[in-house]
Amino acid sequence: MGFPRFRSKRHRLSCRFSTGSFGLSESDRRHVQLPRIGLVRTHESTRKLARHVERGTARIRSATVSLQRGRWHVSFSVEITKTEPEPAVTGGTVGVDLGVGHLAVLSTGESIANPKHLDAAQRELRRLQRRAARQQGPDKRTKRTPSNRWRTTQARIAKLHTAVANARTDGLHKLSTRLVAEFDTVVVEDLHVAGMVRNRRLARAVSDVGMSELRRQLDYKTTWTGRQLVVAHRGYPSSKTCNDCGAVTAKLRLSQRVFTCDHCGHTADRDLNAARNLADLTSSPSCGATKNEPAGNPHKTSPAGTGYRHGKTPTQQAGANAT
Repeated sequence: MGFPRFRSKRHRLSCRFSTGSFGLSESDRRHVQLPRIGLVRTHESTRKLARHVERGTARIRSATVSLQRGRWHVSFSVEITKTEPEPAVTGGTVGVDLGVGHLAVLSTGESIANPKHLDAAQRELRRLQRRAARQQGPDKRTKRTPSNRWRTTQARIAKLHTAVANARTDGLHKLSTRLVAEFDTVVVEDLHVAGMVRNRRLARAVSDVGMSELRRQLDYKTTWTGRQLVVAHRGYPSSKTCNDCGAVTAKLRLSQRVFTCDHCGHTADRDLNAARNLADLTSSPSCGATKNEPAGNPHKTSPAGTGYRHGKTPTQQAGANAT
């Protein structure tokens, strides 16, 4: 497991209950029971979980209380016996190219618009943050306590961020559920989102898309439904490869939204060309694609001079070792 990791005091407040009297209320479906706290009213109804508990198909193992974006949440770890119906199989493979201009471009030619929830809320967010800057906030150096108006403004800011995050998550859930229901195999890229966020001009737009969250949802939803998720290697040049002849362009700037092959002259939209190349990976998975497999140990080091970073494929490495 390694050495214990320091938990910062700036981490969100949370506590986990695994012993004691906790669970659902027996009187109604709007309260939960927590140890030493008692009955707490919930905003959402707990009737779905209560029906499973009454039938004996679910058992609550623990409860975690956390503070997220100004709201207190309680989540139950449940051991449940549940059978989900298999979705209608239409067959086929779809390549999904994620971006900022469009949320996703499918290999079928469909483009899904990016709703840009954070950009839509920027005007109200700036107004509230300017108001908070003019009010009396906390100061640890002088031990100054914040004013009630500052607390009210911070609560409105947290509420706005919560609405943006919920709208983004809802859209990603609808997209991932649709892809899993309509296609047998979904192919995505292993994007280096942390490196993309380092670009100060694209950081906010990339974070607003939620690329990692979409891949996480596709990962567990394809496992639940028996589908297949293929993840292309991070170094696979999906945008630079011509989908017609297979030639790879040496250089392709980000501003070039139309791909033109230097070898055969094939012209196509940049994102659509990349999505079609991803869909073709299922027929030739030798480009480093993985199929519903764990990423391995990220802390395991490899000998210098080997691996995809140095442009050597496993086949070339085996040939070098044999000689």
